[in-house]
Amino acid sequence: MPRYYFDLKDDNGVILDEEGLHLRDLEEAQNEAARSLGGMARDALANARGAADHMEIAVRDDDGDVMVVRFSFEISRKRQN
Repeated sequence: MPRYYFDLKDDNGVILDEEGLHLRDLEEAQNEAARSLGGMARDALANARGAADHMEIAVRDDDGDVMVVRFSFEISRKRQN
């Protein structure tokens, strides 16, 4: 089984995955990245501090880059309380 690494990038910087996960195939790696990114987005929304946030997970294997999964959102208030 190939090992995939999931490097996290958001407005605060990059966190490199040094351990990785053994997964069956590229589709399983994509699903893992999407689930993880969903959790990152949920946490960012719960702590919404700015007008916009961008985050991504870069997936790589032992041979190099495989894919990037990105998410961005923006909060644009028309009124304050």
